[in-house]
Amino acid sequence: MTTARNTLYSLVKLVEEEGRTTVITKHKVRALLAPLDRFPAARKTDAFPAHVLSAAQKDFGDLVTLAAKGEPQVLLRNTTPVAVLLPADPASSALSTDTAAHTGAATAGGAVSSQGNQDRGSAPRRLATLGDAMCALTGGPVGGPTFGLPGLDAATGGLLAGRLTLVAAPPSVGGSLLGLAAARKTALVDRRTVLYAASGPNRDDIFRRILSAETGGEYPRLKQGRLTEHEQEVAHQLVRAGVGDLLLIDDGTNLRAEDIADTAPHMEALALVVVDRLQAAHSARLPLSGDRLPDASQALAALARDLQVPVLAVVDSDDPTLLGLLDADVVVTLTATADPTKVQATVTERDFGTIGSAYLQPDLIHARFLDAGAAPLERTDSPAGPGLSAAAGGTAALELAEAALPYTSGGHRGIPAALTRELAAWRTAVAGADQDALRDILPSLLQAAVAVEQMPDTHEGHRLAAALRPYGTPMPADAAHAPQNSGQATAGNAPVQAPADSEQTRDDVAENEEDDDHLAPGDEEDEPEGHVFPALKILKDAVGRSKMHPIKVIRKEERDSAPWALINEHMDGEPRWVHPDVTATRVPHIRANGKRVRRDQLDVPDSFGEGLLCLIDRNGSFPSACSAVPLAPNKLLHTGPLDAYDKAAAGIYLIDIPEWTRTDMPHPLGRIIDRPDEGGRVWVTTPHIKQLEKLVRAGHLATMPAIHDSWTGKANESLFKPFYEATRKARTELVQAGGEPYKAYKTRLSIALRLLWPKRPSQKSPFWRPDWRMTMVAEASVRHWSVAFRAVQEGHQLLALRNVDAAVFWAPDGTAPATYKIGTGFGEVKAKFVQPGQIIPEGDD
Repeated sequence: MTTARNTLYSLVKLVEEEGRTTVITKHKVRALLAPLDRFPAARKTDAFPAHVLSAAQKDFGDLVTLAAKGEPQVLLRNTTPVAVLLPADPASSALSTDTAAHTGAATAGGAVSSQGNQDRGSAPRRLATLGDAMCALTGGPVGGPTFGLPGLDAATGGLLAGRLTLVAAPPSVGGSLLGLAAARKTALVDRRTVLYAASGPNRDDIFRRILSAETGGEYPRLKQGRLTEHEQEVAHQLVRAGVGDLLLIDDGTNLRAEDIADTAPHMEALALVVVDRLQAAHSARLPLSGDRLPDASQALAALARDLQVPVLAVVDSDDPTLLGLLDADVVVTLTATADPTKVQATVTERDFGTIGSAYLQPDLIHARFLDAGAAPLERTDSPAGPGLSAAAGGTAALELAEAALPYTSGGHRGIPAALTRELAAWRTAVAGADQDALRDILPSLLQAAVAVEQMPDTHEGHRLAAALRPYGTPMPADAAHAPQNSGQATAGNAPVQAPADSEQTRDDVAENEEDDDHLAPGDEEDEPEGHVFPALKILKDAVGRSKMHPIKVIRKEERDSAPWALINEHMDGEPRWVHPDVTATRVPHIRANGKRVRRDQLDVPDSFGEGLLCLIDRNGSFPSACSAVPLAPNKLLHTGPLDAYDKAAAGIYLIDIPEWTRTDMPHPLGRIIDRPDEGGRVWVTTPHIKQLEKLVRAGHLATMPAIHDSWTGKANESLFKPFYEATRKARTELVQAGGEPYKAYKTRLSIALRLLWPKRPSQKSPFWRPDWRMTMVAEASVRHWSVAFRAVQEGHQLLALRNVDAAVFWAPDGTAPATYKIGTGFGEVKAKFVQPGQIIPEGDD
């Protein structure tokens, strides 16, 4: 009896797969653990006592006793009958031979009722009747797990029991977030049990993503362990609500599909299995990777069939050949679109091909997708009221509700209480699809929005301003940066326009500004003879002289694929950081030439004492970095996961974000951490890898982050050195002269370096190497951060670390940190002092 109880799951599996009947003995009574074919009436779960396997295992002795007395006991896997306990001794059986012993129990004719010859090594096939299928089909909605994204749930029909669904997405598109969405919906909303098999992220990563998605808190900040009071309270609420008992995570090492299949049967009332993730590239550390994936996929498909639960697996590739080998029942392929706010999800079924599609809105900063294909909230027989157009009624209403969450939840502040109240009411109306309430709320909501002079200069503030714009609220595109002109704001729906002269002209752009390449047709042409500084000629000559035969231009047909598609301007690692106790405000400023611009103003708390703001301006950050840029002159090859950084190589690396707990310095990776992929990982260039190694050696970081993927080539640090030397020499001569010659020098220098990676396809250039450009900028960022860090270590108070050339320190004694060398040469800085409350000058101010 004890043996039967302990091996119940295995015995039931034999019942299902081989039709085997087992005699269970308890003292002097006996019962049969038999297939449903022996007693078809048991297929009607309301006809006899029924028990899920986990509960049956606990009470197995009592169930055997009842069955021996002639009271059949049906065993369920979740809600599906899989076996039945019957009396073993005919004399004690109260069952009639027509198998309809229970009043009202219908007979399912046509099923095989013979035990078969157990000695033959085979068992009779189990045959389902048309009546069985009809009962399953007409028994009401299936009610299985869903993603919680209406558009995608409509396209997939939900996650069906007994099926393996595969989410296929290249890295950085967000495949893992769909696995997390299904787990969140099933465990947190439906209150059903989920097994989350994590091959890649660990349990802490998963919980941080859940917390980020539920609270609207930034995932990179949560990853560093910095939670607001609201986020801490939500975390405690999740624990108190018993989420830990419903969402069970296996993040153990060497996780195999067989381990998942062994664990799942022992989970009570299991509703969903999520496998995050299958890695296309081979890794010796990950069994769920490389050429082992087809076998793993078949094991997961068998698990779904055996337990009759949906299994959702995420694979980090959309390669059709690989997907064909994995042979899943359903595949959801995520594809980035030309619109960065939309990802297309295409649903295909093995036997029918494409069956549906939906659009999703990536919200990676909050570790989630939003629905971009929801049906409009308004009724077809009720036209939208004034101010609430049909276009703004559905998806826009949902987006505004989502954008409001960080403020209505208390996780973020910075907007008036009146607007917070109206946004809370809006969220309630959207949740209830109450179109009449939305129309009633809209006028007061817009009136509260009009009163906001300045939205918070944060991701959440920008998103809220953008979400309000479709409703005609007076929020200009740059509302998060610029105060509104009170004379222009109206209570109606005429948007406020930014002053026409508020934008910077090309001449007003700082030398190291990176928001746009600021290139124009003709910039790619060599400078004329006699030019004060022929920067482009010098750069082309420096690259052409290399004995490594650099590849200056990547062919156009290769640019949309890896590794080039993985590179973006955020990999520069610019800090763009302000001390958490200091408030930065973007305020209007009129320059000496009458041009209206915006500049930062820092509000320093009284606790800092008396002092001045010391502004550090580094000279020639980009050309200075060219003295030793660790890059690969030739093609980048896919080198996959690495056990350690190879100093002989350079390129791009996919790593975990290392934990950084200091609040007096920005994260060493700067703004790179603001855009992690769904696995909480980021792509970095070689300078940041080398920087992290130095910090580990110095004890400032606990450990070097794992390298999950890489594209590298043979390293070289001297490719741009001749350009650096020529640039330094020219600066020494021209900086004293100033005027137009020096301005022409800076302009052509900037153009030459920007031509390494022109952003517009129409812009001609002798180069197209995004890895060179971003590695050079990252090298400048690393140097900028490192010098500031040395100053902080010596006791100086850093207030702000801006792009790659600007820092602000608090100077109680009116002197600059000694870690900086004052001068006009490369690597040296200019130091300026301003009173607290004054604007921070930029460029030629």
